[in-house]
Amino acid sequence: MQIPDKMFIDGEWVSSESRFDVVDPACEEVIGSVPFAGQRELDRALDAASRGFRTWSRTPGWERGAVLDRICAAIRADVDRLALLLSREQGKPLAEASGEVQSAADYFQWFADEARRLYGRVIDGRAGDRRVLVLHEAVGPVAAFTPNNFPWLLPARKVAAALAAGCSIILKPAEDAPLSSLALAAVADRAGLPSGVLNVVTGDPAQISRVLIASKEIRKVSLTGSVPVGKAILRQCADGVKRVSMELGGHAPVVVLEGADPVSTASGLVGGKFRNCGQVCVSPSRAFVPASMYDEFLDEAVRATEKLVIGSGQEAATDVGPLVSARRLAAVSAMVEDARGKGATVATGGGRAKAQMKGYFYEPTVLADVDSSMAVMVNEPFGPILPIRKYNDLDEAIDEANSLDVGLAGYVLGPDLLAADRVARRLDVGMVGINTFAIALAETPFGGVKQSGFGSEGGLEGIYEYLRVRYLNTPC
Repeated sequence: MQIPDKMFIDGEWVSSESRFDVVDPACEEVIGSVPFAGQRELDRALDAASRGFRTWSRTPGWERGAVLDRICAAIRADVDRLALLLSREQGKPLAEASGEVQSAADYFQWFADEARRLYGRVIDGRAGDRRVLVLHEAVGPVAAFTPNNFPWLLPARKVAAALAAGCSIILKPAEDAPLSSLALAAVADRAGLPSGVLNVVTGDPAQISRVLIASKEIRKVSLTGSVPVGKAILRQCADGVKRVSMELGGHAPVVVLEGADPVSTASGLVGGKFRNCGQVCVSPSRAFVPASMYDEFLDEAVRATEKLVIGSGQEAATDVGPLVSARRLAAVSAMVEDARGKGATVATGGGRAKAQMKGYFYEPTVLADVDSSMAVMVNEPFGPILPIRKYNDLDEAIDEANSLDVGLAGYVLGPDLLAADRVARRLDVGMVGINTFAIALAETPFGGVKQSGFGSEGGLEGIYEYLRVRYLNTPC
């Protein structure tokens, strides 16, 4: 399989004098390298995006949609190869990688249709000889920044929506997992996307964000990342009064209700929690369980967790792959040790996977006897840690679930749907799954509240993040 090794700028593959390695987190071996973008490459990308926008924004929505349809078809025709590349650079099991690539294609299919439906409206004038036309227009060239946990899905959300709206885009993927974004550029190029409309640059995130956001050419910034990075990006955007949307960190509470079956509920929670080794922004990461069923629920969660197979993402039997980097491994280890030191019980896991000689593997870990003094209950774990908290009073559990400054996603599990709905409406989050952990869909808006950010990706709402409103007061 050919590994992408150049940036994509103005329809051409571009290198630079400096490069950095991309490492397979399962074996810590170098699988490729990509360039560091310098000032020259970034200036070229900005110029290309500016010219690309002038062409693409004037392209009719039906034609833009047709290009997105071709991108979707090309992705689906090459899922196996693209999933293998994703698994090698990021570590997730092949089945999950394949599902991610398929989901990325869904976003191009969804936004291909939305490109054809960018309706304005007509308002009758106050006088009979006037009318008002309300228009939705592409906001301008976009700078987009994505993290390492979903190297296909997260770029696709931004790229598909921006292209559907008529924007050009400069994409900066995470330095730990940049190869899938370069593969996306290759797919888009083969599908006939005009030069300059999509550009992918790699390298130092601080330098790239500083240069792109300071440029007058960039009119919109989209970020998926941590809360501290989001705050830094907002400060940079303020000077240029840039349009911004951002999906930042979360720490999703799971409220289990009385009457829930402890066996099936705990098993389902374990499956949702340890997907992508827990590196999911909407991962169910704080479970609140009624005291009446706590012990049985905990026992079943431990049993289900201990059945999970740890290994390389390319091995068919693997359920849980490695963490994406040594930094992530160190952070997860520190969080478990903090909880252990403050009195938490490690019900299972709690250390590096002993069967693995190399790689950033950490055992799927269940913690009992947790409380709000522990970092794992306050800070997003972003790793394979499941803390389970006992509650005696539902109102107190909801208050604790809402006590953090973040509010991306939450979950309610229970057989009484009316009771579940009442609890769901009280959770201070942007998205709630009731008896499901599958909440990220192309047709639904994805976004949070509080310090989890603002704006939506996906759904009808997703395309409006890349549009501005203008009106014409005209004779009729």
